[in-house]
Amino acid sequence: MSSSEVYTASTTAPVNIAVIKYWGKRDPKLNLPTNSSLSVTLAQSDLRTHTTASCSPSYPPQDSLLLNGSEQDVSGPRTQACFRELRALRKQLEDANPELPKLSSLPLKIVSENNFPTAAGLASSAAGFAALVRAIANLYELPSSPTDLSRIARQGSGSACRSLFGGYVGWEQGSAADGSDSVAFQVAPASHWPQMRALILVVSAAKKGVSSTTGMQTTVATSSLFPARANETVPRRMKEMISAIENRDFEAFGKLTMMDSNSFHATCLDTYPPIFYLNDVSRAAIKVVEAINKKAGRIVAAYTFDAGPNAVVYYLEEREKEVAGLFKAVLGEKDGWQGERGERVQRDAEGLEHIREEAGVALELLKEGVSRVILTGVGEGPIKTDQHLI
Repeated sequence: MSSSEVYTASTTAPVNIAVIKYWGKRDPKLNLPTNSSLSVTLAQSDLRTHTTASCSPSYPPQDSLLLNGSEQDVSGPRTQACFRELRALRKQLEDANPELPKLSSLPLKIVSENNFPTAAGLASSAAGFAALVRAIANLYELPSSPTDLSRIARQGSGSACRSLFGGYVGWEQGSAADGSDSVAFQVAPASHWPQMRALILVVSAAKKGVSSTTGMQTTVATSSLFPARANETVPRRMKEMISAIENRDFEAFGKLTMMDSNSFHATCLDTYPPIFYLNDVSRAAIKVVEAINKKAGRIVAAYTFDAGPNAVVYYLEEREKEVAGLFKAVLGEKDGWQGERGERVQRDAEGLEHIREEAGVALELLKEGVSRVILTGVGEGPIKTDQHLI
């Protein structure tokens, strides 16, 4: 290889929002979870990380990572674990075939861009580490499957392992001490249930008060509700959720999603000192979803909250007017309704009047506290691209 040659590969990777939550680690170093989890991969046209990985003999000797234009520290154990594992796999290929260029020994330069706010409770680290691992795997031309790569991405950010697949994705907690069986698997591709939609109410794009990593460890150490959640509730719900997805049963999917979100936040509240990820605006979103379902006479909308105040409301495309349309009638002036998808949503002013008595205060809180909306739906896993950021 010539001393000036630059090798490059790029990918985009999606955000995923869990419907059965991952919370708690049995091994913080390897990011091994205390329970399995399940998520919906969201469309990359709305939420994605675009990452270019490159290496060259002409680069300065240290690895580097630029995220949204700012230099990131890559010396942390999580990023280092991903680099180390991917380099080891590349080295195996080089040892087996001496004609391959020795990319594993070259410094890595990685450039990454998100099209959504980082650290705002929008699973940015999941998309980020999934894109980082997939881009380097493409750069190194590794034959590894998404499941193999999920084992590596998990060490960067637990939920990143689920962003290596599209559609509906499980993450097996596993039992091996080395984490070899704690991997992601696809429950169903996006094409199995393409009608799934998500409306994200961005409550605050500010960084959250308690990081997920710190919060999880405190919960595991102090919550008396936590063992029952990890050992009984989640294993039962995983089976029920897989069955709801396989049968495209939105009522079962919606009820499980809301109950699991509530259970997760209950363990946060039961942590000492308590962790409050939800705020008054989050609770107002819950109230409005409950009012929508009451009016429909069945579950047509389901809320879920990760470790932050943003509400993600799942619904099916055929229910768009009575779910997204009602939120548009309240929040139509907010950012996020522009573009083809947002303009297609018809405001449900009638539905709004119908629930005003039930949820009047909640509607006012939403109006004050939601900064923007994101309309999206189920989507594909990482996509290789020729658009390089370097």
